[in-house]
Amino acid sequence: MSDITELTPEAPWLQISTTSADWDAADPNLLTSMLSEMVLIRTFEEEVLQLASEGLIHGPAHSSIGQEGGAVGSVIGLEAADTVNGSHRGHHQFIAKVLTYLTPNGIDPRNDFDPKVYDAMLRTLAEICGLDRGFSHGRGGSMHLQWEEAGAIGTNAIVGGGVPLAAGSAWAHKHADTDNVSVTYFGDGAANIGSTLESFNLAAAWKIPVCFFIENNQYAVSTTVAEATGEPRLSARGPGFGIRSYKVDGMDPLAVYLTMQDALNHMRNGDGPTVIEADVYRFFHQNGPFPGSAFKYRTKEEEQSWRDRDPIDQISSHLVRREILTQAEIDAFIVRSKELMASLTAELFEPVPGGKPNERRIKESEWPDPAFVNVGVRGDLSELAGMRVEDLDTFSGELDTVKFIDSVASVMFARMDQDSRIVVMGEDIHRLNGGTNGATRGLKDAFPDRILGTPISENAFTGLAGGIALDGRFRPVIEFMYADFMWVAADQLFNQIGKARHMFGGTGAVPVVLRSKVAMGTGYGSQHSMDPAGIMATNPGWRIVAPSTPFDYVGLMNTALACDDPVVVLEHVDLYNSTGIGPVDDFDYSLPVGKAAIRRSGSEITIISYLAMTNYVLEAVERMGNVDAEVIDLRWLDRASIDWDTIGESIRKTNKVMIAEQGARGTSYGGWLADEIQRRFFDWLDHPVERVSGGESSPSISKMLERAAIAKSEEVEIALNELMEGYRG
Repeated sequence: MSDITELTPEAPWLQISTTSADWDAADPNLLTSMLSEMVLIRTFEEEVLQLASEGLIHGPAHSSIGQEGGAVGSVIGLEAADTVNGSHRGHHQFIAKVLTYLTPNGIDPRNDFDPKVYDAMLRTLAEICGLDRGFSHGRGGSMHLQWEEAGAIGTNAIVGGGVPLAAGSAWAHKHADTDNVSVTYFGDGAANIGSTLESFNLAAAWKIPVCFFIENNQYAVSTTVAEATGEPRLSARGPGFGIRSYKVDGMDPLAVYLTMQDALNHMRNGDGPTVIEADVYRFFHQNGPFPGSAFKYRTKEEEQSWRDRDPIDQISSHLVRREILTQAEIDAFIVRSKELMASLTAELFEPVPGGKPNERRIKESEWPDPAFVNVGVRGDLSELAGMRVEDLDTFSGELDTVKFIDSVASVMFARMDQDSRIVVMGEDIHRLNGGTNGATRGLKDAFPDRILGTPISENAFTGLAGGIALDGRFRPVIEFMYADFMWVAADQLFNQIGKARHMFGGTGAVPVVLRSKVAMGTGYGSQHSMDPAGIMATNPGWRIVAPSTPFDYVGLMNTALACDDPVVVLEHVDLYNSTGIGPVDDFDYSLPVGKAAIRRSGSEITIISYLAMTNYVLEAVERMGNVDAEVIDLRWLDRASIDWDTIGESIRKTNKVMIAEQGARGTSYGGWLADEIQRRFFDWLDHPVERVSGGESSPSISKMLERAAIAKSEEVEIALNELMEGYRG
């Protein structure tokens, strides 16, 4: 018979419950402050639901009524510099962090409200209503609440989407040599999301001081926890990753507070992350002013059983029992809180002229200016002022024929040596003599704490980098082995990093650099070969650079590393082992944003290209010998950085345009570029914009089929011959 040994995880899994002695020993100021915050949150949420019922909230209103105990109990013990983020149901966490920040000595319910509290609550309500005086000028609304000053770094509408960002915030706390922590709030639904579990693993491996706070409100919309998972005690996931974990009654705010104190002690001591699962209950449906029973997925009896354990009632009873407050004082505070909410709405709303009794509308003066709609998609690049800008014709340093891949490693070494904020992360970049292509050669030895070899979890470490960038103390560089992995990290790239600046008001920096290679022609097949330029260009927020020479790579990477916008730096494997003109020992210059390069002057046709395809175009033109083509290497590909001056001048000379790229036609960059050119320069064109691209399919493993799927010099030559025949015939 086999020997069977029962294994148990090394990380503890604890449940902390309060006793009468805990309630008797609790600081009166703590209890009155918790009551005050919970009542303010409750009355605020009730006002939001009332506005929603009147049609005055545009979009969802995910109330947290009933869940205040978990938020206040966990936040009230945090320091001002600790950071929190949350999910689409995040009003209570946001307000708790704001109130704790504004009133570090607590809120006495017998005193008048601090004017700062009034102002913060007004700005919060304005944001939820989509109004200009909101924290993000109405762009964030109910689901995207951020006030960085208070440590509230942003709630999130993507389930699980904010979890990696909070891990990044915690990483920044740790590596800035503080003992601060971050807390990320999410629900039972997000506990099953890949980005959440990837973040568990990454935080545990790197001992990041982040608390994963699960608000288990028993339902993901209408699906119960028991239906969605085989282990409904969601904190059980923590010990499997080696994370100290807790389960607590979230309707008991003091129990949550005591649990968080234990977790904070663990994290501030440098012992890594924690998981807290708080069992709570939303008294209303997923969205709006109706109970879940109205939609038949909950019973009235179940709802009443949870209402009987209302966290406000629980703490009120102990305050009265201990004679800290009288019931009359508590009732009076509730009335004053409702009066506060009425005064907030009076500032934002007005009666409808000639309308029904009590009919309200938003004051016209409160709306944001429609002209603000696109402001802040990207920054104004003022951070680049004063940089040394050079191009080949002005460069004063020594130039020589150098290997492209050597320039990649050299410029990163130079920047990391001069800027201690730069940190690089990616798979295997710390081994194999510089990763799979040598791009980080020598960097791990020189900067051992800033070259981070990651687990295979692109979504988590991309989001972590996003959180680091939003923190502002570091400049993260991400390396993806292959551009196809952008789809794995798509939420963090497009929903989070790319939208963050604009979504939260248009002013916050997001200094992320993503390096990724295009590997067409290497035999790596459909899932390791894509050119992502077209995908990136049609998603807002990202700047895109595509260097084709060693000299350009150095200058463009320097600009990217100084930019406060997220920048993707595309690299082509065909270029890695190529040689070209580049700097020998001067790696401190930058190339200007939005400046293309004319690689060949001509008068018959303008050919626009980028990356390795530029060289294939030049090869085709030289081989043909009978076409006087002007070849433009874009260098910058995002729509905000296209060099329309250079393109326009060339088109007005040649009156014909060809866009040449290697990648698949369906996701091509040339599709939207051709549309823009025809709109801008229609009167100057004698022919529709010609496009050379790969086929519809992704490249295959077969060498023959792979070559058939992509474009090179031969395809350019065929297209040029066909186009020019009509003009010379």
